[in-house]
Amino acid sequence: MKKWIAGAVMAVTIAGCAVSTQQEIQMGQQEVAQINQQLPIIRDPEINRYINVLGDSIARLTERGDLPWQFFVVDSREVNAFAVPGGYVYVNRGLIERAQKMDQLAGVLGHEIGHVIKRHTVKQMNQMQGANVGLVLACVLTSVCSSQIAQAGINVAGGALFAKFSRDDEREADEVGVSNVVRAGISPNGMPEMFRILIDERQRSPGAVDGWFASHPTEEDRITDVNRMIAQINPAILRTLRTDSPAFQSFKRRVAALPAPRVAGRR
Repeated sequence: MKKWIAGAVMAVTIAGCAVSTQQEIQMGQQEVAQINQQLPIIRDPEINRYINVLGDSIARLTERGDLPWQFFVVDSREVNAFAVPGGYVYVNRGLIERAQKMDQLAGVLGHEIGHVIKRHTVKQMNQMQGANVGLVLACVLTSVCSSQIAQAGINVAGGALFAKFSRDDEREADEVGVSNVVRAGISPNGMPEMFRILIDERQRSPGAVDGWFASHPTEEDRITDVNRMIAQINPAILRTLRTDSPAFQSFKRRVAALPAPRVAGRR
């Protein structure tokens, strides 16, 4: 059994590596078309402009800056974010509402961009073959599958609600995420700060951030690891990096002023 599992993991990894950049982009475009039919995407032009300006400022400076990066805000108060192969990143309204400063949201985006750069998303989509990816992500990023009936409905096609990234993938995405935001002139301290905000909320209100912890294992040791990465950066450089901006605070107020989301989630 162990040999079979190891062989299956190796096959998925090889398949991910064998996918060309053009194939990866096409894969992402197909999934985005499906996902955007299933998810309540916010269409406000100013909100979309800001999230794409911030996301692009990070993604375009990476080694895969030539991907057709696009960023979406999902109208759900569930706390989560997710990336799709080819450079497509989704972040929930609930996560934005909990971010206090620009660098905290940037840290999440840098992490998700890291999954794309390292092609973790290609491997994940291969694991989800046969599933209705749009519906799976609707379940992961919103509360539409909170009922057992809804969960059973997507299990028929996919065999599982969600193919999680491995701990090694998460650690690698954290490491790349720190480099991503620093390269963009943004403080990496926002990443562990955002993790701490979510861990503290889980302690105060169990269940409020279940979606995030189900798909992004975030524990104390992960915060320690990220802080260790940041400690290796020259303090003189860290002092020059941006932590917040009036544009972010305006963006956050605009998100908060939207009507109640169609998928309310937990609060």
